[in-house]
Amino acid sequence: MTIYLDAVWMLNFLLDFMLLLLTQALLREHARKLRVLIGAFVASLIVPITIYMPDSFIATGIGKLLFSILIILCTFGFITIYRTAKQLVTFYFITFAIGGGLFSVHFLFQQPVELAASGIVTMNSGYGDPVSWLFILIGFPCVWKFTKNRMDKHAADKIRYDQLYPVEIQIKNQSHTTTGFIDSGNQLIDPISKKWVVLCDADFLKKWFSETEFEQLEKAYNELDFDEIPQQWESHIQFVPFTGAGGEGNFLFTIRPDYLLVFYGKEKIVTKNVLIGIQFSHLEKEKSYQCLLQPQIIKLGGVHSAS
Repeated sequence: MTIYLDAVWMLNFLLDFMLLLLTQALLREHARKLRVLIGAFVASLIVPITIYMPDSFIATGIGKLLFSILIILCTFGFITIYRTAKQLVTFYFITFAIGGGLFSVHFLFQQPVELAASGIVTMNSGYGDPVSWLFILIGFPCVWKFTKNRMDKHAADKIRYDQLYPVEIQIKNQSHTTTGFIDSGNQLIDPISKKWVVLCDADFLKKWFSETEFEQLEKAYNELDFDEIPQQWESHIQFVPFTGAGGEGNFLFTIRPDYLLVFYGKEKIVTKNVLIGIQFSHLEKEKSYQCLLQPQIIKLGGVHSAS
């Protein structure tokens, strides 16, 4: 059997390069692309080594482990033992997850070996299986992108759900609870009363209004016709001006609540120094929260035991 070393070598180099890129992306490392290329080249050296020196130390389990550490050091350098170990474990995880998945799909469609008429098992081609090339050039980047997006979303969701807390709001002696999200970017404050402003979406706030009342309130906001504000709510509605991200001026309809209560771990944070901004739409498409909290509430609100 003739093996075209350059072709197989290039195949492994591309695979190792993309695996290291994904490892870098998931770990948020700042290695330069040149170092990643060097790491991929070092990793691909396993091909000629195993072909020309099949009985070398690198072919053993310990040898492969040490060789993997060398790959990581060439790619990311050394800072601490813990960080290097984390990089190594992530690299192995990605290799097993993506490589195993690709080869599983690969074997579903074509076998890399076949039985010759003489009864001898032979490889299909010395260039490597064409399906393997197809998976590297087309399939692997797709799997790489999908895996990265899913891991990024998982990390974002973890951060998000670490910032979700039960919230209770009382308005006109009527209380309702929902889920609030602590948004560090929310710094909205009423310039006149100096009260913090939290945002609640329409689905949650409708619990305090009749259908007709909320339609009148939305019409008043959209048409700037303040005469449309329901009479029984006039004493509870306050207008708060703000500047949008693009620099344009606007205003927000807010409600003065009796109090706002956040169940923050083992504590209850209560405040009356707050306004409830009306968001006439959904705050989040998955509706995992309906209240956008001001971070100052957590820092400066009154703390009580949750027990």
